[in-house]
Amino acid sequence: MENMLNKLLKMPYIVLAISIIISALFFMKMKENSRMETNLDKYMPADHPAFIYSDKAEEWFNIKDGIIIAIENPEGVYNKETLDIVKALTKRFQKMPEIEKADVTSLYTADNIVGTEDGMDVKAFYKKTPKTDEKLDELSQKVKSNEMVFGKLVSEDETVTIIIAAINDDVFTQEFYTHILETADEFKTDKIKLHVAGRPIIEGTMALLGPADMKKMVPIVLFVIILVLYLTLRSVKSTILTILVVVFSTLWAFGLMAVVNIPIYAVSTMIPVMLIAIGVADGIHLYSHLQLFMMKNPLAKKKEAVMDMIKYMWLPVIMTSVTTAVGFISLLTSQVYPIKYFGIFTAFGVLAAMLFSLTLIPAGIMIFGLPKVKAKKEKEENHKFAFNFAEKVIKYRVASMIVTVVIVVLSIVGIGKVWINSSFLDKFEKDSDIVLTDQFINSHFGGTSTINLVLDSDDKGAFKNPDVLKAVDKMQQAVVGNLELAGNSFTLTDYVKRMNKVMNADDEAFNTIPDNSDLIAQYLLLYEMSGDPENLWKVVDYDYAKLNVNFQIKSDNSKAINSVLAEIEKSKDDFEKLGVKMNYAGSGYKALIFTDLILEGQIMSLILSLIIVIILLGIMFKNIKLGFIGAVPIIITAVISFGIMGWADIALNTTTALLSSIAIGIGIDYAVHFIEQYKINSVTGDKLLTAQNTMAHSGRAILFNAVVVIAGFLVLLFSVFPPNRELGTLVSLNMFISFVGTVTIMLNLLNKTNIYFKNKKGE
Repeated sequence: MENMLNKLLKMPYIVLAISIIISALFFMKMKENSRMETNLDKYMPADHPAFIYSDKAEEWFNIKDGIIIAIENPEGVYNKETLDIVKALTKRFQKMPEIEKADVTSLYTADNIVGTEDGMDVKAFYKKTPKTDEKLDELSQKVKSNEMVFGKLVSEDETVTIIIAAINDDVFTQEFYTHILETADEFKTDKIKLHVAGRPIIEGTMALLGPADMKKMVPIVLFVIILVLYLTLRSVKSTILTILVVVFSTLWAFGLMAVVNIPIYAVSTMIPVMLIAIGVADGIHLYSHLQLFMMKNPLAKKKEAVMDMIKYMWLPVIMTSVTTAVGFISLLTSQVYPIKYFGIFTAFGVLAAMLFSLTLIPAGIMIFGLPKVKAKKEKEENHKFAFNFAEKVIKYRVASMIVTVVIVVLSIVGIGKVWINSSFLDKFEKDSDIVLTDQFINSHFGGTSTINLVLDSDDKGAFKNPDVLKAVDKMQQAVVGNLELAGNSFTLTDYVKRMNKVMNADDEAFNTIPDNSDLIAQYLLLYEMSGDPENLWKVVDYDYAKLNVNFQIKSDNSKAINSVLAEIEKSKDDFEKLGVKMNYAGSGYKALIFTDLILEGQIMSLILSLIIVIILLGIMFKNIKLGFIGAVPIIITAVISFGIMGWADIALNTTTALLSSIAIGIGIDYAVHFIEQYKINSVTGDKLLTAQNTMAHSGRAILFNAVVVIAGFLVLLFSVFPPNRELGTLVSLNMFISFVGTVTIMLNLLNKTNIYFKNKKGE
């Protein structure tokens, strides 16, 4: 490898030209084929048993995510202007090619089951907009007396009504998202406001803000990194070459994504920030070594200086890049596609940065010349500080160990408080339009998030059985009555209770499940004949052997969904006695399974990457003890990091789930460079001097590296997505802890274990 790199020094212009040409090709491919994934279902593995069953249930009952349009009139919805908007907007949605006519539900399309002299009839609430006060009051009374509509399509304070447009997953595009918002805007007046929410709108907003956030973040992080690099390296040429390394590696990562047709997920927008912050590390270590060589050999020519840099630094650079890549590749254990692909392409970008660091930087130095050497006085001050620091670290090692143990114990307690969050709304600011709209609709209706409970029996007609339907009704009332966040539920029982009531002169005492199965069957037959049976098949199958119970929830986070599931599960024994099995479906449940996959992948990734890193370090340094010693700082860092998440109530999600791999991937760099330099300096035979020289060389470079990486990740504080800001803060903290752990705990372990010393000279 060293010989090959030295040969490349003879053709620096060719190295530069090839780097630019290949990067340009990747850039063109990226512009041509990059796309943002907006369907949140695509974040999940389609072959997972829970998702397979959910997809089947969605086909059985036509379960779809809906766009919710809330029409608000503070003076009330029962007036001509508001009802005209409901009618016109409903018809507009029904005509859209992306929406099936039968999938639009509003006060204009809803069925009103009523009793008649001849039996039962199903009528519309209105076809022509009522104009007189008498007609409007009559409509109001119809809605109030219908439990299937009141509080579900019209708010109980009668100031808001909603239109729900259910859509298939494969029709939603950015253009359709924009069209929906523009259509809603057309109907706004000075008096009437329209609020648009629902999972598809969340997807569209993420797709809109994700690329915009990336476009904003990349220039900021580049500016910050360039500034910090210049202050660190004190050389314009060195700064430019190091920045070219990270720019080219980022282009290669996104270019490869475009080549293999992998979409950009929300978390993928952080790859540039990640690579820019990480990619400078190799350059800093190369230039740090070059500076020290030039200080010792002021008359050396650039070829000699570059060859020395390659001779001593090519192995540490490859070792650190490989171990960093391993940290990210370990994310392949996750079944969550955004995390898996983030790991693959970030690892590729890291290896690309390694390649550029070992070729482009030496070629650039050969073309543009050596950087200026720091002043002798500054060099002496740096060495004096490093020597004193190393001496104090060894002197007070017992105190540092005690402090570390206390912090780790507190962190372990904090880890027990870490929770997983499936919420996509929590990815937005609490005062953002999408969140405020969701809160508004949740405050007036049952909730914008849903869980679908699928009850399954081997007996045809099971859900005409009064005992079974009463058990379902009892469960519905328990969930909605006992949980504040469970807003409404809806299934076949609501139809049966409504029909029983209207067939008994609207007597509230009959708003129950009849005891007679023949009567229930008769009611259902009447509805099939007079109403739209397609509505019925959304809650029960044709054989009445499968039932879909829809629960509305006022939050989409895991705690809320789990609380609903826990309440539902209390009825499991009752259903088993009736021969009914329970399963779940829908986007809310899939989001919950999603969180389990995040946790499972996080644990597997952490364990796998630690094992591989320990083995790699053991092989690299030909001593397995050094593998464990090198892993100590990153293990401590990971424990403290998750402990802080627990104490600070920061949830584990698709973004923060990257934390451990980032901590291992970047933190191990420090260990590799430090151990390699400690090994080189151990030839003195003096343990203290070895520690001091290592601190002056690698300790200095690690400090510069940590400062640059921390500065780069702190730029995430400018992100519009709160999880990105949390990750930026946590990674920056991780880098600081890794740095401190490397130059204190690991130094003491190296010093105490005598791995590179056969005697104890210098103690």
